[in-house]
Amino acid sequence: MSEKMSEKSEMSELAFASNAMRTRIAPPGTAGSKAERILAAARALRWKPSRTRDVWYADPRVSLKPGELRRIEHVSGITYGREELRSVDHLIARADALIVGAGADRGGPLRAALLTLLGALDSPGAGGRDEGSPR
Repeated sequence: MSEKMSEKSEMSELAFASNAMRTRIAPPGTAGSKAERILAAARALRWKPSRTRDVWYADPRVSLKPGELRRIEHVSGITYGREELRSVDHLIARADALIVGAGADRGGPLRAALLTLLGALDSPGAGGRDEGSPR
């Protein structure tokens, strides 16, 4: 994957925070109305309701501080995946290099690339099965 494509696929911090609030911190069914869900998220994050509402609706004027992003990660149980995305992009580039560089025997390098990719995706912290990281 090219660097330009990687940049386009990255989720902004604000979009990540909004999504985490809506789906993990105060998902549908935990409270009645949307306003009640926003208040529940504010209580969970220990934020003011107005700040929570601005992030919930991803107001473009909002700027998240690193501590706020870490609080969202802690409460929601998911991490903002920029580093993970870079490592997966690196693994894909390595797999592409193995496939392109293979001569007559494509089975060995292809198998090695797939095993490397699957191993990385299954590793802890890589957004595997249970983590549910948005991408």
